[in-house]
Amino acid sequence: MNRILLLLSICLIIFSCQKKEVLIAQTYQEPQDPSPSKTENWSAVSKGLQASVTSTNMRFVKSVTPKIQQKNTWTGTAWKGERISAQLVLWSNDSINNVTTEISDFKSDSGHVLSSKIVKINFVKYVITDEFAGGCGYRKPENFASFLAADALEPINSYTIKAQETRPIWITIDVPADAKSGTYKSIFTVHIDGQNSKKFQFTLNVIDKVLPPATDWKFHLDLWQNPYAVARFHSVEVWSQAHWELLKPIMKRLADAGQKVITVSLNKRPWGGQTFDQFEAMIDWKKKTDGTWEYDFTVFDNWVQFMMDLGVKNQISCYSMVPWGNEFYYFDEAENKEIKIKASPGTKAYEALWIPFLKEFKTHLTKKGWSSITRIAMDERGPEEMKAMLKLLNKYAPEFGVSFADNHKSYKLYPNELKDMSVAFGHPVDEEDLIKRRAKNYISTHYVCCSDGFPNTFTFSPPAEGVFIGWYTVAADFDGFLRWAYNSWVEKPLQDSRFRAWPAGDTYIVYPDNRSSIRFETLREGIQDAEKIRILKESFKTKGLLDELEYLNELVAQFNITTKPDNLEDLLKDSKNSLNILTKRIVD
Repeated sequence: MNRILLLLSICLIIFSCQKKEVLIAQTYQEPQDPSPSKTENWSAVSKGLQASVTSTNMRFVKSVTPKIQQKNTWTGTAWKGERISAQLVLWSNDSINNVTTEISDFKSDSGHVLSSKIVKINFVKYVITDEFAGGCGYRKPENFASFLAADALEPINSYTIKAQETRPIWITIDVPADAKSGTYKSIFTVHIDGQNSKKFQFTLNVIDKVLPPATDWKFHLDLWQNPYAVARFHSVEVWSQAHWELLKPIMKRLADAGQKVITVSLNKRPWGGQTFDQFEAMIDWKKKTDGTWEYDFTVFDNWVQFMMDLGVKNQISCYSMVPWGNEFYYFDEAENKEIKIKASPGTKAYEALWIPFLKEFKTHLTKKGWSSITRIAMDERGPEEMKAMLKLLNKYAPEFGVSFADNHKSYKLYPNELKDMSVAFGHPVDEEDLIKRRAKNYISTHYVCCSDGFPNTFTFSPPAEGVFIGWYTVAADFDGFLRWAYNSWVEKPLQDSRFRAWPAGDTYIVYPDNRSSIRFETLREGIQDAEKIRILKESFKTKGLLDELEYLNELVAQFNITTKPDNLEDLLKDSKNSLNILTKRIVD
């Protein structure tokens, strides 16, 4: 008997160790808090773990107790096919060795069931951030206030809560497109070592209206991808099988948010060295000994097809015929080395470089069937350079057209070439120009960057600003939204979101190993809202519900603003509720 007990004890120890190792492997070490609160009275917190449902618009501070009224119920309303989010927050004056969460199936009074598998539970982790301050410009970390921001979503349901720590939980619910409409209830449970479990009642109202899959959304989302950052962070060879396997889930997440554009680097360093991981050329340029050119499109073809297979199929944006600094790279066979040249648009050197390329590129794209969706892309280039480039492009490859992020208000100078135009936030396009562009099936979007204190997706930005972007897009009559960096990670993106230039978080909105963020989920939420507004407008027009259409237009018009209102969170909450009420008028 003693031998049996001993063996059982050994097995339990081994199982316990193995289980502990698995839990550790699922997460990572957070950074130390650079500025913990020194005045917080944690001793006033009741004994044991505290927990509450809270708003998704709140971004908590690790060393500060939540200043909220505790709630144990959550209610959300969604269309079929929509993702909806909830947030809980935990805090404790004492260490809690293990906190485990679970959620039950959603059940309706009529007996319908939505599996708990539609729910993803994430413990929110902290990353070092800074402040907007002057916005754009190179910065030294010591010159800017730094603190921890709750942002990265870690998809685990178990965590250790340390003493005097606030820890949010972010929950996403993907309502199935074939769900039965009605009211569903579920129980979210927090199991706590040495303490009674805490239970929260979740109520989900499913409206009998379907949000199409993201690939069918009309919202033109353009978040620029950086595959090279993925290879560097994970220490794998670029374009190796391991690299493709790492890219797939993170790019699928982007496709599932409605991404429409594939980011391609035609030549090396189209933006100079502005990112931690520079962009390499996806096409090999080789100048042969006889002076002719040879191009290898293998990486380009593989990357474009890879993204298309994930559902990103509308546009290929190729950077750039006007790179920052007008620097270009190619391999010279005669000299047996890489050559860097500087060639400004309009010069003989520029023409000698680009004319043979455009001819070959056009032939290749025609064979692939991609010519009609390919754009030569430029980022914030001046009018003189643009005019010279367009003269050459219109002569040798006019069918491509141009994708242009315009901070010069120069779009009127080339109204026929900009098939995809994005203007800086706060610089609206004249209504008659939007009408003309839409008649040609041209895309008109807006973008935010380091100069925009509001709205934005920095790691310190209030979550509601991501939602606002979607509403503003519709209110200002744009077709979509552009942000220059989906995953141009800094050196240690899981610990410190600051960079040598620009406010923290400007260079990326998702984290390694396909971790989402509060910023990304709220941006996605706003895009869903924009898509719902578009669908409702079309329905009201078709059904002749002109009063409802007028009310919806007035509702949306509140968001055609460029300064942050004091009541943004309440404005969004009330408007989303009104949107759901309008939806029910169609389906009832």
